[in-house]
Amino acid sequence: MTSTPTRAAARHETPARGRADLVVLAVEGALVAAAAVVGVLLNARDAGLYADAAPLYATWRPHVGWGTPAAVLVAAVVLGWGVTWARTAPWGRLLAAAWLAAVAWTLSLALVDGWSAGLAQRLTPQAEYLHEVPRVDDVPAMLAGFTGRILDFQPDSWSTHTAGHPPGALLVFVWLDRVGLGGGAAAGLACVLAGATVAVSVPLTLRALGATGAARAVLPFLVLLPGAVWVGASADGLFAGVVAAGLALLAVGGRWAAAAGGLVLGFALHLSYGFVLVGLLAVAVLALRARDRWGAFFAAAGTATAVAAFVAAGFWWWDGYRLVVERYYQGWAADRPYAYWVWANLAALLLCAGPAVGPALRRALADAARRVGAPGASVPAGRAAGTARAGSARWRSAVARLRGTGPTVVLPLAGALVIVAADLSGLSKAEVERIWLPFAVWLLVAVAHLPAGARRWWLAGQALTALAVNHLLWTVS
Repeated sequence: MTSTPTRAAARHETPARGRADLVVLAVEGALVAAAAVVGVLLNARDAGLYADAAPLYATWRPHVGWGTPAAVLVAAVVLGWGVTWARTAPWGRLLAAAWLAAVAWTLSLALVDGWSAGLAQRLTPQAEYLHEVPRVDDVPAMLAGFTGRILDFQPDSWSTHTAGHPPGALLVFVWLDRVGLGGGAAAGLACVLAGATVAVSVPLTLRALGATGAARAVLPFLVLLPGAVWVGASADGLFAGVVAAGLALLAVGGRWAAAAGGLVLGFALHLSYGFVLVGLLAVAVLALRARDRWGAFFAAAGTATAVAAFVAAGFWWWDGYRLVVERYYQGWAADRPYAYWVWANLAALLLCAGPAVGPALRRALADAARRVGAPGASVPAGRAAGTARAGSARWRSAVARLRGTGPTVVLPLAGALVIVAADLSGLSKAEVERIWLPFAVWLLVAVAHLPAGARRWWLAGQALTALAVNHLLWTVS
């Protein structure tokens, strides 16, 4: 088991590092404020943001509800006892309590808006998946003809969310309906219950990769995830749970677990086209399990099996992707200005991941820079047949040192790269506070680098962010 970042941080903590955290926090605040102010100005000019409370897809509506006292109580319990208990509780009981607490937190936030508006009707509007469920009488026929209904402005085109995703997303809700869990309330609860599993899957991944102390440190932050505002209830919360479960299976290792993880991630690829980027997180997990030579092979086999099943049913991912890009620009994306959203998206991400993520990532990056840049074994001139071979040796050495920093550095950095790629693609203009949920939870792994003495304060900031967003804004999925 690797040493925990908590102990290392405690040994090397200096006032300068604490001040640097506050500087990053100030930059985060400035970014959110700038995005909000510019959003107001652009909306006043009718610039086509289609987000009344930009950078979030929401409207300004201060309100309270009967979920308010419950949310405050959950936050107080986790802050008061959860942080300490996470360090000492038996592992199995800790994970069970984490999931229950995450469910309670997410449901409480949803119920601030009321049972109907906050949960039961979130997935029932015309743009959502449930609108299409009654129209799916024949699943094989739906899969075979799915791509023919992606483009808009035709009589049988799919609704917005169904068209914007591969058929796996619709299938989930069709399956729920087929087993007697139809309707908005059951679908919303399914998203909450599945989304809350990230508070289990992410710590399991860290523990499987040898970072048990970090897993315990990160767990309360996953419970009080500000993004829970959108987990309850949007399909992206469910997607986050599926992706995290697949990565956890890869981390557990062994041929069958790797194959199962690959199968889950292959299905996730058919929940959202953007999850092709999850491949980078999967590679990071497999790289951290470098001694498991067969893990990557069985993971790839599992993914290929899921893809092959969809192909056999008549859906080819690449055809769907090409058409969905065209559909994307048939809608609001054609008007939403890239020059605003390419940076305002990051402000929305901060409100989803919380203020702790910036200082935590700064510390993770600093740790990576120290270790990767540390003097390594030089390449003997007699063994280096030229500059290219020497450069290759240095590159391999740097990669090995980066892998040696452990999952609390590698996984957040991989998550950050995924988000940068999604942002620069231009296919994520607005609404990323929910769309990037499956990526944002991996950024929070970096909070293990925060000093133990300050961790409760950062967690309080996370909870206050969620409460402020949920009570000041009327969020929509």
